[in-house]
Amino acid sequence: MPLLFVGIDPSTGDKQSPTVWADVEQQELVFQGWKPGPELEAECAATEAPGHAIGIPEGEAVIRIPARMLHIVREACDVLEANVR
Repeated sequence: MPLLFVGIDPSTGDKQSPTVWADVEQQELVFQGWKPGPELEAECAATEAPGHAIGIPEGEAVIRIPARMLHIVREACDVLEANVR
């Protein structure tokens, strides 16, 4: 099943397009967002959290999406929740 488009940053301009999709088959949220600056990425990589290794594992990334997209993220969660297997 293809990704289900849920929403795009309402303030999207010509060159920016943070976007949220729902992958119902994989039961995952998919985000497109801004790459962080090196300072934020380093801070994320160095932050200790229970059950989380230090660093950013290969194949993972830190992204940023604006708070004005919270309603879109909630909608994407609702899409997945309605399609839980």
